[in-house]
Amino acid sequence: MLAAGWCTARAETLPVTINGLVFAPVEIHAKVGDIINWINQDFVAHAATARGGEWDVMIAPHQSTSLKLNRAGRIDFYCRFHPNMRGTIVIAPE
Repeated sequence: MLAAGWCTARAETLPVTINGLVFAPVEIHAKVGDIINWINQDFVAHAATARGGEWDVMIAPHQSTSLKLNRAGRIDFYCRFHPNMRGTIVIAPE
Protein backbone atom coordinates (compact mmCIF):
# COMPACT_ATOMS: atom_id res chain seq x y z
CA MET A 1 0.00 0.00 0.00
CA LEU A 2 1.32 3.45 -0.90
CA ALA A 3 1.11 6.30 1.58
CA ALA A 4 -0.82 9.41 0.54
CA GLY A 5 1.38 11.89 -1.30
CA TRP A 6 4.01 9.26 -2.17
CA CYS A 7 4.50 8.08 -5.72
CA THR A 8 7.03 6.07 -7.65
CA ALA A 9 9.05 7.67 -10.40
CA ARG A 10 8.89 5.99 -13.78
CA ALA A 11 11.95 5.65 -15.92
CA GLU A 12 11.79 7.36 -19.28
CA THR A 13 13.38 6.43 -22.58
CA LEU A 14 15.07 9.48 -24.06
CA PRO A 15 16.01 9.44 -27.77
CA VAL A 16 19.33 10.86 -28.97
CA THR A 17 19.56 10.99 -32.74
CA ILE A 18 22.82 10.92 -34.65
CA ASN A 19 22.53 12.50 -38.08
CA GLY A 20 25.14 14.32 -40.16
CA LEU A 21 27.86 13.62 -37.54
CA VAL A 22 25.88 15.44 -34.82
CA PHE A 23 24.25 14.23 -31.59
CA ALA A 24 20.77 15.76 -31.06
CA PRO A 25 20.00 16.97 -28.54
CA VAL A 26 23.50 18.01 -27.51
CA GLU A 27 22.48 18.40 -23.86
CA ILE A 28 20.23 15.78 -22.31
CA HIS A 29 18.47 16.13 -18.95
CA ALA A 30 17.60 12.79 -17.37
CA LYS A 31 17.33 11.02 -14.02
CA VAL A 32 18.89 7.88 -12.60
CA GLY A 33 17.10 4.87 -14.10
CA ASP A 34 16.25 6.58 -17.39
CA ILE A 35 17.34 4.95 -20.63
CA ILE A 36 19.10 6.76 -23.45
CA ASN A 37 18.15 5.34 -26.86
CA TRP A 38 20.97 6.19 -29.29
CA ILE A 39 19.59 6.25 -32.88
CA ASN A 40 22.23 6.34 -35.62
CA GLN A 41 20.79 7.67 -38.87
CA ASP A 42 24.23 8.01 -40.48
CA PHE A 43 25.85 5.55 -42.90
CA VAL A 44 28.92 5.15 -40.62
CA ALA A 45 29.32 3.69 -37.14
CA HIS A 46 29.52 5.96 -34.11
CA ALA A 47 30.24 5.62 -30.43
CA ALA A 48 28.97 7.45 -27.38
CA THR A 49 31.94 7.39 -25.01
CA ALA A 50 31.82 8.95 -21.54
CA ARG A 51 34.83 11.17 -20.83
CA GLY A 52 35.26 9.59 -17.38
CA GLY A 53 35.18 6.03 -18.73
CA GLU A 54 31.77 5.12 -17.23
CA TRP A 55 30.55 3.68 -20.53
CA ASP A 56 31.32 3.27 -24.21
CA VAL A 57 28.35 2.53 -26.47
CA MET A 58 28.80 1.38 -30.07
CA ILE A 59 26.06 2.36 -32.53
CA ALA A 60 26.15 0.66 -35.94
CA PRO A 61 24.98 2.52 -39.07
CA HIS A 62 21.19 2.79 -39.31
CA GLN A 63 20.80 1.00 -35.95
CA SER A 64 19.97 1.96 -32.38
CA THR A 65 21.12 0.82 -28.97
CA SER A 66 20.23 1.72 -25.40
CA LEU A 67 22.04 2.67 -22.20
CA LYS A 68 20.55 2.76 -18.70
CA LEU A 69 21.75 5.64 -16.51
CA ASN A 70 22.89 4.33 -13.13
CA ARG A 71 24.24 7.34 -11.26
CA ALA A 72 23.56 11.03 -10.86
CA GLY A 73 25.95 13.67 -12.15
CA ARG A 74 27.10 15.40 -15.28
CA ILE A 75 28.69 13.23 -17.96
CA ASP A 76 30.34 14.67 -21.03
CA PHE A 77 30.48 12.25 -23.95
CA TYR A 78 31.90 12.13 -27.46
CA CYS A 79 32.21 9.84 -30.48
CA ARG A 80 35.64 8.22 -30.32
CA PHE A 81 35.59 7.84 -34.14
CA HIS A 82 34.63 11.49 -34.68
CA PRO A 83 35.89 13.45 -31.62
CA ASN A 84 34.23 16.68 -32.77
CA MET A 85 30.86 15.01 -32.00
CA ARG A 86 30.15 15.89 -28.36
CA GLY A 87 27.33 16.13 -25.86
CA THR A 88 26.42 16.21 -22.19
CA ILE A 89 24.02 14.28 -20.03
CA VAL A 90 22.90 15.89 -16.77
CA ILE A 91 21.53 13.12 -14.57
CA ALA A 92 19.41 13.97 -11.53
CA PRO A 93 18.85 11.54 -8.65
CA GLU A 94 15.67 9.42 -8.85
